[in-house]
Amino acid sequence: MSEISILYEDGEALVIDKPAGLPIERPRKGGPALEDHFEALKLGFQRPPVPVHRLDTDTSGCLLLARNPKALKRFARAFEERRVGKRYLGIVAGVPDQDEGSIELALAKISSAEKGWRMIPAKKGKQSVTHWRVLQKLERGTLLEFTPESGRTHQIRVHAASGLGLPLLGDPVYGDAKSGPRTMLHAANLTIERDGKPRIEASAPLPADFAALGASDG
Repeated sequence: MSEISILYEDGEALVIDKPAGLPIERPRKGGPALEDHFEALKLGFQRPPVPVHRLDTDTSGCLLLARNPKALKRFARAFEERRVGKRYLGIVAGVPDQDEGSIELALAKISSAEKGWRMIPAKKGKQSVTHWRVLQKLERGTLLEFTPESGRTHQIRVHAASGLGLPLLGDPVYGDAKSGPRTMLHAANLTIERDGKPRIEASAPLPADFAALGASDG
């Protein structure tokens, strides 16, 4: 079991660099999961840390863990009150018509026996907003910066596919799994405002599979 990189640490929070391909919860079929690392991530504390939010299995990068129940409640409230800043990098299949923009598409969850569950744009869904801008044109696709205002399940993946018309490379649900080594989405930066304490700021380095496609952050 390889070590998990820690990007930020204090008495109530850890921000880790979650590897791509590692699910937060144990899959039904079994296999590795983030919880395998909780014992090592205690770092001298009695309790194992608890994830505050979600990242898809394929998504790499900044994941906030709370180190005690009070911190978990406070951080969960910060997410609800949108006091959290998130910046993602994604490689889409193709080139957008513009250099930047905003996508507003309400999202709803559907499920079918043959395809399983997924998110779709739906007028009666939950309002979702994602801002984006082009960072770099690559041989295969375009590197975009995504800053979501809301935090819906699969939001950036659906907004890229249905809002931009350009799915993320490697996305097996909303694009073509064969177009990339995985769903090419990386949680690059995370900030959380805190009352009476310095805000949490964390940055996750660009993953090797992004660099292999010619991407650079900065």
